[in-house]
Amino acid sequence: MYLKTLHLRQFRNYQEQKVEFNAAKAILVGNNAQGKSNLLEAVELLATLRSHRMARDRDLIQDGAEFAQINASLERDTGISDLNLTLRRNGRRSVAINGEIVRRQMDFLGVLNAVQFSSLDLELVRGSPEVRRNWLDTLLIQLEPVYAHILHQYNQVLRQRNAFLKKNQESAISTQKPELALWDAQLATTGTRVIRRRDRAIQRLAPIAAAWHASISGSTEILEIRYLPNIPLVLNQPEEVQQAFLTKIQQRAVAELYRGTTLVGPHRDEVELTINQTPARQYGSQGQQRTLVLALKLAELQLIEEVVKEPPLLLLDDVLAELDPYRQNQLLDAIQDRFQTLITTTHLSSFDAQWLNSSQILFVKAGEISMN
Repeated sequence: MYLKTLHLRQFRNYQEQKVEFNAAKAILVGNNAQGKSNLLEAVELLATLRSHRMARDRDLIQDGAEFAQINASLERDTGISDLNLTLRRNGRRSVAINGEIVRRQMDFLGVLNAVQFSSLDLELVRGSPEVRRNWLDTLLIQLEPVYAHILHQYNQVLRQRNAFLKKNQESAISTQKPELALWDAQLATTGTRVIRRRDRAIQRLAPIAAAWHASISGSTEILEIRYLPNIPLVLNQPEEVQQAFLTKIQQRAVAELYRGTTLVGPHRDEVELTINQTPARQYGSQGQQRTLVLALKLAELQLIEEVVKEPPLLLLDDVLAELDPYRQNQLLDAIQDRFQTLITTTHLSSFDAQWLNSSQILFVKAGEISMN
C-alpha cells in the first residue's frame, strides 16, 4: 500500500497544495502550527472518515471557503485508486473512487488503511473510557468497514432513545409505554452488534500487543488488554448478549427515567489496560505508559496487515520527541521500509544519518510544502 500523491484544497491552512511521495519514509519538518499535523489528518480522514482530533467538518474547511477537498492517488496490489473526499460547510460530505461517487460511505472505507500515532495517544492510558472506545472503534472501521454503519445505527438509536427519556423524565408511568419497549429492542439489537465486534477485535489484538510489549520492555512487564462491556458477556453469542442487554435495561429502567439518559450499552464500555496486573493509568512512569501505547500501535499495524493482507500506512505525528532513544529505535526498527511512514517533527536532530539518507524530507511553512 503506497500513497503516491496527496492534493489538498482549502483544507485547514492549505489553500492549494500537492505533494508527491517518492520514498518509503517522508519526514515533514517545520515549526509548530505550520500545517504538519493537518497533512497527516487529511490522510487519516481518507482511511477512516474520522479525525482523532474529533474535529467537525466546518473546522476542517478554510475560513471563507464553502468546501474543502482531499485527493489522493494510492497504489495497492490490486492497482491504483484515486480517492476524493469533499467536505462542505453546509451539507453532507461526499466521497468518490476513481471519479465515481460512492453512495454508501462504508464502501469508501478499506481502500486506504493507516495507523495514526500522535502525542494525543498517551491519553489512551491516562484518559477517560471514551478515548479508548474511540480508538477501538477507529481500528474496527479499518478491519471491518461495515462496522462504521453498525456504529452509526447504534448511535442513532441511542440519540432517539435519550430524547424520549429526556421528554418523559421523572414520569414513572412511561416505563410501561410501548414506545420505550420499541427503543429498548432496537438498542439491544444494534448494541449487540457493536459489543460482539469490539470483543472479537480485542481478542485478536491483545496477544499481539502483549508480544510487542514484552519485546520492548525486555519481558519484565506483562501487558493485558481486556474488553469490559457494560453488558455481561458470558458467551459471544448474539441471542445471549441481546437477552442480557434487555435484562439490564429493565433493571435500570427507573434510574434511566429519573436521569433522562441511557445508562446501559456499549457507549459505556471500557477497555482495561493492565501491566503486571495493575491498572496502567495508576502504574509507573510516563516511560512505561509510552511503552504501552507504542506496543498498542505496533499491534494495530500488525493486525491490519494480517487482515487486509497489505501493510497499512503509518502516520507518526510529533511522536519521536515523546519517546526516549531506546523506544525510538524500537519503533524505527519495527517500521524499516515495510510500512510507508509519514513523520512530523520540529527538527531533524532526532533521526540518525541512515534514516535521513533514506527518507524524503519536506519542509512545511504556513500551509506550504517545499523540498528545500
